[in-house]
Amino acid sequence: MTISSSDERDLVTSFKRVLIGKPLSSDEAPHQTINKKVGLAVFASDALSSTAYATEAILEVLAFAVPLAGLAVLGYSVGVSLAIIFLLAVVTISYQQTIHAYPGGGGAYIVARDNLGELPAQVAGAALLTDYILTVSVSISSGVAQLASGFPALHPYRVEIAVVIVLLMMIVNLRGVKESGVTFAIPTYFFLGVTLVTIGVGFYKYFTGGLDAVTGVTPAAIEAARGVTLFLILHAFSSGCTALTGVEAISNGITAFKEPKSRNAATTLIWMSVILSVMFFGITFLSNQIGAQFSRTETIISQLGRTIWGTGLMWYVMLGSTTLILIMAANTSFADFPRLGALHAGDGFLPRQLTFRGTRLVFSNGIAALAGFASLLVVVFKAETTALIPLYAIGVFLSFTLSQTGMAVRWWKSGHLKSNEEFVQQGGIVRYDPQWKLKLAINGFGAILTVTVMIVFAVTKFLDGAWIVILLVPALVFIFFRIHHHYKDVAANLSLEDYGEAPRVQRNRVLLLISGVHRGVTHALRYARSFSNDITAVYVSTDPLEDEKLKKKWATWGDGVRLHIIESPYRRLLEPLTAYIDQMADTLGPEEMLTVVVPQFIPQRGIYSGLHMNTAALLRKALLKQRDIVIMEVPYHLSRHEPEGAEE
Repeated sequence: MTISSSDERDLVTSFKRVLIGKPLSSDEAPHQTINKKVGLAVFASDALSSTAYATEAILEVLAFAVPLAGLAVLGYSVGVSLAIIFLLAVVTISYQQTIHAYPGGGGAYIVARDNLGELPAQVAGAALLTDYILTVSVSISSGVAQLASGFPALHPYRVEIAVVIVLLMMIVNLRGVKESGVTFAIPTYFFLGVTLVTIGVGFYKYFTGGLDAVTGVTPAAIEAARGVTLFLILHAFSSGCTALTGVEAISNGITAFKEPKSRNAATTLIWMSVILSVMFFGITFLSNQIGAQFSRTETIISQLGRTIWGTGLMWYVMLGSTTLILIMAANTSFADFPRLGALHAGDGFLPRQLTFRGTRLVFSNGIAALAGFASLLVVVFKAETTALIPLYAIGVFLSFTLSQTGMAVRWWKSGHLKSNEEFVQQGGIVRYDPQWKLKLAINGFGAILTVTVMIVFAVTKFLDGAWIVILLVPALVFIFFRIHHHYKDVAANLSLEDYGEAPRVQRNRVLLLISGVHRGVTHALRYARSFSNDITAVYVSTDPLEDEKLKKKWATWGDGVRLHIIESPYRRLLEPLTAYIDQMADTLGPEEMLTVVVPQFIPQRGIYSGLHMNTAALLRKALLKQRDIVIMEVPYHLSRHEPEGAEE
């Protein structure tokens, strides 16, 4: 049974439809928006999931002081968590102002571009794009670690499991924002319910004296113990600040919300921050009370759940829900990375392909790119969360700083206008705001705090891997500007301004490349005859004995077209052919064009394509840099009645 090319296309189309759903028309875009409840699942899962590893990141640093100062030093984690919650409150209030000032979304990138200039905008964009990739890698690696805590047999397969999960996330997100949001809402709210109940039971046991100390933990080996120093506390603080990653996601994705977009996004941001604060403090406080310790084989969440629930069903339910939310956390990046990439690409700083919306009205190329980069990181760092954490968060705090600084500049400009004045900038109209001083103070204070945290993070985490991000962001910015300059050069070359009238083509000289005489060649010759009478058939001779046979056959089938044979004593094909074509091109006048026609037969089954020379493709690559040469492939499709072994 033979499968036709149309049947093959139908099979591919049917498979795509099953995988990512039926295509959506452009006018269905307004119906793909989401409400606040689904928005919390889509955009807040990253921040909420950080409670699964933020406390662990703090205890990992404090563990370096345990051999010298004893387990009591782990109590510093509560104070560190309170400082982080205060920082979260400031950042949340600051981003609320950003959401209302920029209802079109875009977050730090748009704010920096409009108020600080192109370079800061690209820095913010590079930092955020990097952090989104890391979010996927860290979240899914951490989720697999939670799974391996309950099922140790899975530990050797962490990398494979993580990569498969990344690919599954990609497929679900290719189905569209609304569908992926509804899909991920259930596990997100399941995690919230299980975690809040666990914290509630934990506090009940704490106040009634029934909260026991954790047992059976194998603490991680510490090679070099350190005393309790300010540097150690700041190091722990910077590690715990991973709890703030994802806070900016809602301001980037405002356009995904139903109307009124800004109000719904701002409300969702408040919900997220309150829930995050309660969960982060509750987990850190209770972990301190049970004496949880950083371990390479069991997570803090596992230790807490095992102590509160025992090793029964609820412990597994808690581990399962945590694994799910950590996987869902990657969905925040899958929602925001493609949008931000499309903004960059639309401004000409990333490949234009990232602006393409797929059949489900999502930026398909951006989703695929994110999955590819995240999978690469998982493989390189072997799905080790602690190895990825040092790379994490510095990009987010850099974008926090640029966003808050940009908003402060915006309020400063607003405050220096009169009540009836306004001016237009790239981000829209700026008008006088009577509350500009308060808003300036909030964003200014937020900028000072976040830049301080960023510096602390860079210093304390530099040797642990933060240097990679510190070098990577400038490198990405350089690449962005090179891409931008390329697009500007292309636009200048294609511009019709001051171009004048192009000279008409008076003569089209055609070279018909042949490797034999067969139906495909005569088919191409008929086509060449349709637009020119100046045709030369060109044959590269590698065997003189075949020349006479070819000449006789061409005399019969060549329709009087002249034949030029190029001798190739070294049996090369492309080199003598391209040399001859270059020589012909050098003789062209200003009103002449040279068209190279290449016959190419197409086997009925694609599997046989690799058995043929595909000369047209090779020539196209070799000649595309030459001016005023047109390369035309003339396909001849073989039918089932014709042999597929004909010469090409």
